[in-house]
Amino acid sequence: MFSLIKDLGLLVAAKQEAVPFLIAFGIAEFFFKFKSFALECLAFLVVWFVLSFLQSLIFPHTKEQRS
Repeated sequence: MFSLIKDLGLLVAAKQEAVPFLIAFGIAEFFFKFKSFALECLAFLVVWFVLSFLQSLIFPHTKEQRS
């Protein structure tokens, strides 16, 4: 996350990751009841990664859009 913010800037990184983060957070809150914080956190991060990856495939960003 530090590298993403360092490379893109806080505002661009927040815009790029806000939707996948919020969807992953909602999924984790409503569906993940593992009785283990570590497992729930890991599952949340995996879902966030997958959603972010899918977003990057559907809406590819060029360098001009990131600046």
